[in-house]
Amino acid sequence: MTADLISLTIIALVSALCPIVANVIPRKLVPETVMLLLAGALLGPHGANVIWLTDSVSLLSELGLAFLFLLAGYEINPKSLMGSQGKRGLATWAISFVVAYVILSLAFEFPSDLEVVALTVALTTTALGTLLPILKERGLMGTRLGESVLAYGTWGELGPVLAMALLLSTRAGWKTIVILLIFAILCLIVAIVPTRSKRAGTRLYHFLTERADTTSQTMMRLTVLMLMMLVAFSALFDLDIVLGSFAAGFILRYVIPEGNHNLETKLDGIAYGFLIPLFFVVSGAKIDLTSVAQRPVLLVSFIVSLLIIRCLPVYIALSTGKDTRDMSQHNRATVALYCTTALPLIVAVTSVAVNAEVMTQSTAGVLVAAGAVTVFLMPLLASITYRMVGTNPPSDQRNHTDEPDSKY
Repeated sequence: MTADLISLTIIALVSALCPIVANVIPRKLVPETVMLLLAGALLGPHGANVIWLTDSVSLLSELGLAFLFLLAGYEINPKSLMGSQGKRGLATWAISFVVAYVILSLAFEFPSDLEVVALTVALTTTALGTLLPILKERGLMGTRLGESVLAYGTWGELGPVLAMALLLSTRAGWKTIVILLIFAILCLIVAIVPTRSKRAGTRLYHFLTERADTTSQTMMRLTVLMLMMLVAFSALFDLDIVLGSFAAGFILRYVIPEGNHNLETKLDGIAYGFLIPLFFVVSGAKIDLTSVAQRPVLLVSFIVSLLIIRCLPVYIALSTGKDTRDMSQHNRATVALYCTTALPLIVAVTSVAVNAEVMTQSTAGVLVAAGAVTVFLMPLLASITYRMVGTNPPSDQRNHTDEPDSKY
């Protein structure tokens, strides 16, 4: 208990200081997320060893991951997934996956096909959950550029999550498919029941909405219940909790497509105020900087591979898409760079691969470090290419019918 409290106190101190430090840096070039990861690496077991990864701290970190993807899923408009950009986003991710698998299979020798698949999934990810705070900080949510990041980034997150469940499972393929179908049915039930209750205006619905802002906090408690239920199902059937969390966010957006400012404020408070910063600090604490420093070539290779496999296809898709080819080259490059940010899904992929004994902890650590570098490097490069535009043409400016949310 004492170790837990000391670790949480230090994590809380880091979480409180990072926004202040980030604001001092000119032009806010270093995102808070990067500082949280770096602080975790310096203070964790491989550094000063004042943050201990106990079971309690790890559980809270998993909850932070769950809330991160809940909010990521909530930000997505389901209609945009199958819109013009959404379809191209799916096709682009599929192409990236095939290219990565072919390159890894032909250019390198690996002990097993599962390691090839794990690396392929890791190299085709987009950390949409990590990007959201950065996009909000920079005022890009609600812009045409931000919508493109969401369209391509969603499939860069959802695709790897499904690929992990289908391709990295130690179960027989048909068992995994059955479990995913059951999970999909559960999600439909969870989505349909409250939606119909809302449309019918039942007494239960009125009871819940009337007490949403009282000490009962009914809507907040139901949201947490839905999240925990889907996460527990994911864990129970050996699926990654990212899948359950992401689904919970989608369902919440489906139930309240018009949004709910009060609920969003409360979710942001508990998520960004405590759990999400804790997740990033704990993720950083798992990185052994000394081990990473001993394999610089592998680190650079991973980052270059991400640029080739993820960034380049997104840029090409934007340049050839009828809805986006009129964007400036700088803005297309900005979107592509943002979509190459690759943490925390890499943490999830490498954890599954290490547990399945198809990847060494050392290689996983370097890959996680590469993902951490992209959280700093890609938004930094994206901010540079975005500023190079100068005065953006009308097509690259904020949608004239959409204004940014005032809370951002």
